[in-house]
Amino acid sequence: MNIEETLDYQVRATLFSMMRMYNLLAQENKITQGVGYVLIVVPKEGMPATKVAPALGMGSSSLSRLLKGMEKSGMIIKKVSDKDKRVTNIYLTQKALKLRKTIKDTVIKFNKNIMTKITKEELVTYNKVSEIIRSTAEEEIENKHINKL
Repeated sequence: MNIEETLDYQVRATLFSMMRMYNLLAQENKITQGVGYVLIVVPKEGMPATKVAPALGMGSSSLSRLLKGMEKSGMIIKKVSDKDKRVTNIYLTQKALKLRKTIKDTVIKFNKNIMTKITKEELVTYNKVSEIIRSTAEEEIENKHINKL
């Protein structure tokens, strides 16, 4: 089998192409791609800091550094929850909300561009295949973890 014919190659090549595209957008706005993802994931009404890392697929230590930098640059505000003092919520500042709109508009434009080139059925099939790949990878991770115990 030729490497270009494997799922791994296609997924990786696609992901890296998209990452390069989004990195260029991030650079134009003087942010990192990680900051851009936080801007998209955190809703206007804020969210607990502990929910951000899983939403991004990041580890908590990496996210902690990222959030610290965003707080320093005036993009987020951290506030202890009034309801539960153990919870710290993350809120986007006006500066971040403005940048978030730019980022979301770009993502939507890119998706609309793709949708002009594929059918709804192709999208459904793609999403189904992607879910199978993700769940199979998660099963493999779980099996490796269980076998080490």
